[in-house]
Amino acid sequence: MEIENRIIFEDNHIIVVNKKSGELSQGDKTNDVTLPDLIKSYLKIKYNKPGNVYLGVVHRLDRPTSGLLVFAKTSKALSRLNYQFKLRTTKKVYWAIVEKLFPEEEGTLIHWMTRDKKKNRSKAHNKEVLNSKKAILHFKCIQYFNKYTLLEISLETGRHHQIRSQLSSYGYPIQGDLKYGAARSNKNGGISLMAKMIEINHPIKNDKLLFNVNPEKVGIWRNVLYD
Repeated sequence: MEIENRIIFEDNHIIVVNKKSGELSQGDKTNDVTLPDLIKSYLKIKYNKPGNVYLGVVHRLDRPTSGLLVFAKTSKALSRLNYQFKLRTTKKVYWAIVEKLFPEEEGTLIHWMTRDKKKNRSKAHNKEVLNSKKAILHFKCIQYFNKYTLLEISLETGRHHQIRSQLSSYGYPIQGDLKYGAARSNKNGGISLMAKMIEINHPIKNDKLLFNVNPEKVGIWRNVLYD
């Protein structure tokens, strides 16, 4: 999909984009082209801007994860959105396809997480350990198919690789997520985790904005029923 086809919302203050699996939310040591790079190019052409285009990164998704990302088009919008995310007044819902049939229809997972920055990996422990941070997620089973389960997930905390690590520790890794114990990878290198819904307050107008996307019908997502 071209970037224009993945823009969910745009005004003078923010732009909301549906990130593809494999895209970077921000630059890293690979120096690969990032999603912000693509958006800046789009804005530069669309508005015929002669100089540099401002784009503030509000929040991030792991490279193999897809879904909704909000970017700020002004520094004022960025600071106000950053404050919302810091206070956790925003609402986010994820969809994850996990291996095997999940044993409970809905519930909560609580772990204590540690992070290995060198390996870019987090570990979820069943009890508190040294330098660990509490992690809480809520889940609901949406669909079972072909020995997989589609989960709807909301986070109470925002830890590094939280969803991936907690589900793996519970014994149900995300489909395609080799780093956290999946049986096999996906052809595109992505994992079956997407940011499906996000609700924010507009940083200037202060009205509530809710955005929702469906997964692209590729790979295992073809089995998902969302109509």
